[in-house]
Amino acid sequence: MVTLGERAGGRAPARRRVRLPSVQLKFVMAASGVIMLLFLIGHMVGNLKIFLGAEAIDTYAHWLRTVGEPAVPEQTLLWIMRVVLTAALLGHIGSAIVLTRRAHKARPVKYVHHRKVQGSYAARTMRWGGVIIALFLVWHILDLTTGTVNPNGVSGAVYDNVAADFAPDRWYVTLFYSLAVVAVGIHVRHGMWSALQSIGRSSVATQRTLKGVALGLAIVLTAGFLSVPFAVLTGLVG
Repeated sequence: MVTLGERAGGRAPARRRVRLPSVQLKFVMAASGVIMLLFLIGHMVGNLKIFLGAEAIDTYAHWLRTVGEPAVPEQTLLWIMRVVLTAALLGHIGSAIVLTRRAHKARPVKYVHHRKVQGSYAARTMRWGGVIIALFLVWHILDLTTGTVNPNGVSGAVYDNVAADFAPDRWYVTLFYSLAVVAVGIHVRHGMWSALQSIGRSSVATQRTLKGVALGLAIVLTAGFLSVPFAVLTGLVG
């Protein structure tokens, strides 16, 4: 009697690699994108409390750390948000990498004559924009979360930390922050437009509406985040 191992030349059959369908990966990208977008909106609203004064934003930051006490330990909400956002970020990046590789494999032949591919400026800059955003996330955590690289770096003193961070003599920090925020805005605009387009009809009127919604939200987020460092830079806050 011939065994399965003998039929395979004496070797055990290779284990199949799990391959998620592209549709599922696109769903992961969309779902993770929505989670991060909701966080950005909430984070922007929280940042804008700085215009209400030091007490308002510092009280808000204290509430985020202590919400749920004494039923749950301090910073429970913050750690839940961090875990969810980390999972969403990894899922978003991983899905994007796999989908990009599949798209390249599906079109292995390179044309001698390269035609200008239709697509927005955002679509052609997503790669370098992602690098800027990744670097910004690392810096932002060390700066305004842990206070490691912040000139003030006092836990709970959000207003003073932000004022010290974007002081006029630290213009290079404001410049880097601005580039990162613009990259986030471009990413949001392109990602939201792609997601809305995939669930909507391709009529001209619908496309214009979806583009307007995506662009409008991206502008609001970009302006909202940039208003804080420029308010400090101009002396409105500080």
